[in-house]
Amino acid sequence: MDKEFITLGAGCFWCTEAVYQQVRGVGSVVPGYCNGLQPQRPSYEQVCTGRTGYVEVARIGFDPAVIGLREILEIFFTIHDPTSLNRQGADVGTQYRSGIYVENDAQRDLALEMIAQIDASGALPGPVVTEVESLRNFWPAEDYHHDYFARHPQQGYCAVVIGPKVEKFRRTFAQFVKRTS
Repeated sequence: MDKEFITLGAGCFWCTEAVYQQVRGVGSVVPGYCNGLQPQRPSYEQVCTGRTGYVEVARIGFDPAVIGLREILEIFFTIHDPTSLNRQGADVGTQYRSGIYVENDAQRDLALEMIAQIDASGALPGPVVTEVESLRNFWPAEDYHHDYFARHPQQGYCAVVIGPKVEKFRRTFAQFVKRTS
């Protein structure tokens, strides 16, 4: 059962959802939108204009007795480019920005500490541009966005973009991959 939640923007929410659905200790992954300019629910089409202020995110519910927030964030910083401002690959716009949307001060402190460590390590080609903000105005995405990769693995974007991200996660974080029966 989920005991803690964190909301992550790592570009397209289909990619983020597909990875975290495979993480041991994660019980729920809900694609959606957050931190927009207006408190009412936006549509996908509105978010895609880049004028709503909303970001595509996945709200991740996890059991910290199985996987900690540090590991959740290590995966996050590996599956997308946190140095790329308002874009991930061919997905361009503020709705694709890198963000960690926290629900408490402990989450904020850990996220900021990890960003400082990553920047100090010099391991990335530039500074981390991931925003760290309190979660506001979360809205689940329309039903057709849920389980998108699982339902459409052969679709072009899924095969070319999402599939390789999932495989990178599986190779890099084998110890966190859910066991299937």
